[in-house]
Amino acid sequence: MDDHTSALFLYEEAMAYTYSAALRTAAALGVADHLDDTPADLGPLAEATGARPDALRRVLRLLASRGVFDEHPGDRFSLGDRGRALRGDSTAPASPGVLMFTDTMFWTMTHRLPESVRDARPEFARFFGRTLPEYLDSDPALDGLYYEGMATVSDAENALVVRGCELPAHGVVADLGGRNGSLLASALREHPGLSGVLFDRPGAVDTGRLEAAEDLRGRWRTAEGDFFTEVPPADVHLLKRILHNWDDEQSVRILENCRRALRPGGRVLVVDAIVPQDGTEHQGKAMDLMMLAALTGRERSAAELEPLFTEAGLRLSRVMGTSSVMSVAEGVIA
Repeated sequence: MDDHTSALFLYEEAMAYTYSAALRTAAALGVADHLDDTPADLGPLAEATGARPDALRRVLRLLASRGVFDEHPGDRFSLGDRGRALRGDSTAPASPGVLMFTDTMFWTMTHRLPESVRDARPEFARFFGRTLPEYLDSDPALDGLYYEGMATVSDAENALVVRGCELPAHGVVADLGGRNGSLLASALREHPGLSGVLFDRPGAVDTGRLEAAEDLRGRWRTAEGDFFTEVPPADVHLLKRILHNWDDEQSVRILENCRRALRPGGRVLVVDAIVPQDGTEHQGKAMDLMMLAALTGRERSAAELEPLFTEAGLRLSRVMGTSSVMSVAEGVIA
């Protein structure tokens, strides 16, 4: 590739944010809720979504180039296979997650990534004057957006993650930092012999989903506390999207508390977007830059996780992939 071709490639890459903007627009307007496999005229679609027809056509045209929508002659559009989860009635509705990932709190921070690369302090706290958790606590609407967005992301992953965890047939599994218990519910459904503990900080535990699951009645309980201090005893501790929020020292403290509370033969399962140690494309690499800008945590490779397990008195026994972006790092008592 010569320099001219390289320059043209880099310009196209630099404009990639426009796709995210178009995706956010489609989610915010609820476009997919007015479409199915049948081509629809642009005019009524624009009227139904409160958009200007020509402006909407230009947004959908870009998204159609990636298969989110399908473009047809005569300014007609239908829902593409890749856009099905944008519908509110999808079995894995993605719009809340799209709106969360493209919210100002993350969008601004990624724009300010050069500052985060120069300075070890997260740019989020310097720009907004408070940490991300403090920022969310101060704004109920934003906290709701973040919570709903992360919940829908988890809903799309949980069944796939549970199948990759190789959980025991019997015993107690504790979902640490599990908030609404969706991962725990998936684990209990997949393994009828297990019972579970939903653990989170005081006031954060949301039992609505578990209480509504009649098939899981009597198989779970809740516990509140601080995983930097103590966690409930269990045969398996699940930490899904937890360690990536924290720096190495804080992550070791969490793992140490898990080791102390493990029952004989127990395991700690760290579920994160574990970054492959090669040049392959992986969502964890993009997520890692969001973490760099907003928090002190990071997406880690298996090689970066191993010393954390070791320092906590655990041995990283294996890393299990799933059919999602998430992988499962298994720790046993050393």
